[in-house]
Amino acid sequence: MKKSGLTQHDGKALLIGIGNEWRGDDGVGILAARMIREAMIEGLTVIEQSGDGAQLMEAWQGAGKVIIIDAMQSGAAPGAFRLMNAGQSPLPANILKGSSHTFGLVEAIELSRALGTLPRELFVYGIEGKQFEIGSALSAEAVKAAETLVAEFQKNV
Repeated sequence: MKKSGLTQHDGKALLIGIGNEWRGDDGVGILAARMIREAMIEGLTVIEQSGDGAQLMEAWQGAGKVIIIDAMQSGAAPGAFRLMNAGQSPLPANILKGSSHTFGLVEAIELSRALGTLPRELFVYGIEGKQFEIGSALSAEAVKAAETLVAEFQKNV
């Protein structure tokens, strides 16, 4: 994620933090987006979304580069994160199974791909969650992963 690769209609990459703050680690994408916004990292437009597929497709319409941060449940250790290049290949369908949306991120990406409206560059950071119960707080592992991810953005963008 070097500065030279940032492209969007306004010259900035679009970063979308996805999540539900009321479902524990499902809110880690929102937390990371807020931390990145507060860090005022140059070259990024930062927004928050619930993860509804139609809203995501509308948000990234016309963007050249999109970076998404979302919670995942892949069986990895809580707090682990993984970068996936969704512009080049489909995301594993079961990795983001914590979504409460029937038409969520994975479906929005694949519909956009089929319609030819997928951004030129689309990267997804999945942060492994530990607890997703309604009303639970973010786990310490998820918070630490968000902090690590923000530090990585500050170094590489």
